[in-house]
Amino acid sequence: MTTSHTTRFTKALATPCIILAALVPSLWAAEGELPPREATEQWEPVPEVVSVPLDTGVPSDAVVLFDGRSLEAWEPVKAGSSGWEVKEGTMSVVSGAGAMKTKRSFGSIQLHLEFRTPHMPDKKGQSRANSGVFFMGLYELQILDSYQNPTYVNGQAGSIYKQYAPLVNASRKPGEWQTYDVIFTAPVFNDAGELQSPAYMTVLHNGVLVQNHVALKGPTLNRGYPAYTPHPAKLPLELQDHRNPMFFRNIWVREL
Repeated sequence: MTTSHTTRFTKALATPCIILAALVPSLWAAEGELPPREATEQWEPVPEVVSVPLDTGVPSDAVVLFDGRSLEAWEPVKAGSSGWEVKEGTMSVVSGAGAMKTKRSFGSIQLHLEFRTPHMPDKKGQSRANSGVFFMGLYELQILDSYQNPTYVNGQAGSIYKQYAPLVNASRKPGEWQTYDVIFTAPVFNDAGELQSPAYMTVLHNGVLVQNHVALKGPTLNRGYPAYTPHPAKLPLELQDHRNPMFFRNIWVREL
């Protein structure tokens, strides 16, 4: 038999085999040869029960960072600063006081944060209600009044600043409360300080997906290109003072 005949013969044999392989699960089912249902049931470990009260929406295992009453969980980044103010249940930026950071350090977290941008019609671009959330004090999720306010897209609200533009602009009008819900995965370094896994971020802005598990390129930079350098596995969360009025409420995290 020639080589060409052999090839055709092999293909002819293979076709029924492929069809038979596709039918095997059905044949097993028909003959009762599949494993029992119990063989694929997982019973342990049992997931922890987490309740979410309707009145607050705060999960029972969350670390509450601001509930409208005090700044006990926060401290100024700048030495000698008196920090921000609590007014009518909100945390408000004091211009020039510098950023605020959590007293507690975090790595990978789920964050819920609500913010309100002021009405600043005389300002535009990056000068209109600018702030930011810095995960681990290094990786910025931008806060800005991006309602009918053009600017560079990787610097508008919902952007990973200077790295990723948001998928859509979900901004509300200034003066209206807005939400960020974020899954942040901290970067991992080995003992030699080499990056093993980058930071990742998934962001919902007012319930709309704007960042879908993007891999961060490194800590946030205003000028230049980001690159990773080793740092501790847990660091404080920071809120930026960009010398613009800004208001925050209902801030909590869940450690992942």
